[in-house]
Amino acid sequence: MAGASAPALHVRGTLLPSGERRDLWLVGDHITFTPVAGALTVADEGYILPGLVDAHCHLGIRYGGRPAESVDEARSVAVVDRDAGILAIRDAGSPIPYPDLDDDPGVPRLVRAGRHVAPPKRYLRDLGVEVGEADLPGEITRQAALGNGWVKLVGDWIDRGTGDLAPGWDVAAMAGAVAAAHAAGARVAVHTFAEESVAALVRAGVDSVEHGTGLAEPDIDEMARRGTALVPTMINIATFGEIAQQAEEKFPGYARHMLALRDRFPAVVRAAHEAGVPIYVGSDAGGGIHHGLAAEEMLLLHREAGMPAEAVLHAGSWGARAWLGFPGLVEGGLADLVVYAEDPRIDLTTLLRPRRIVLRGRVIR
Repeated sequence: MAGASAPALHVRGTLLPSGERRDLWLVGDHITFTPVAGALTVADEGYILPGLVDAHCHLGIRYGGRPAESVDEARSVAVVDRDAGILAIRDAGSPIPYPDLDDDPGVPRLVRAGRHVAPPKRYLRDLGVEVGEADLPGEITRQAALGNGWVKLVGDWIDRGTGDLAPGWDVAAMAGAVAAAHAAGARVAVHTFAEESVAALVRAGVDSVEHGTGLAEPDIDEMARRGTALVPTMINIATFGEIAQQAEEKFPGYARHMLALRDRFPAVVRAAHEAGVPIYVGSDAGGGIHHGLAAEEMLLLHREAGMPAEAVLHAGSWGARAWLGFPGLVEGGLADLVVYAEDPRIDLTTLLRPRRIVLRGRVIR
């Protein structure tokens, strides 16, 4: 049934988050609650979500950390996400441009940054645009034009001279970069692991903290006050042990630091949730993480960070879609939904077993 379309589709089930049993009609790419004669019923029971979200992935980075070679390659991993029930993606930095995918009917809804903006010789080879402080505002402005609403700033990385994590640039220069992005109409996603850099960047007004392992209580309070989002990427943080093992011989201080950040992170995410920080699901797929793992990330937020099931569903479904600008299952909303046989509010592992997937009003499966 993949790729099928119809003049109108009909879905019946328990609508989340409301918990109401409803009938939906999908006419083209939009939803209505007004009955449509002759609509094809594609699901008549189950629990209906407006699709999962991966708010931090990289379609343009192939597994292993090299740039994708074509738009077709980026499309192929987006299809892996789609077939796992992920119907909206924020690409948090890509070394290749692919605006042709913005409206591709076969891939999830897409918002994206341009390339990572990184400090010289202190990031993964060939993935980012590496600039010094003097060129930072101009490059941020350029990348804002190449994305469709976001820029990605590498706020810290290992400094091989000191043997540990350090801010990518002077913190005042990074604050200027954030201001330049906002002046260009883009929101700023910042990669940050370390304590000093995340503290400065939260106060500089970034829109989302990616990873955020170094967050302290005052930073969390400031994020809650500002409404700054956290995208924890717990799947990624679980790889810190491998990173530390590889670095131990040359950079033992960095290795110890990465392990300490990993070990404290579930408590950091729990504290952020309890403080009211907006949290959204991101897997960091691309590079060292496979695609299609948003549900697995949601399970980690529940099991390790202690977030309640409904909060996790908000973080990985309707709440994240609203944050990215995609209307949910409302009158006139977008015709994206996933149907599950069991109630994911009771058992989040249900998210691993989508029963029906509809994207842009077309049945995927």
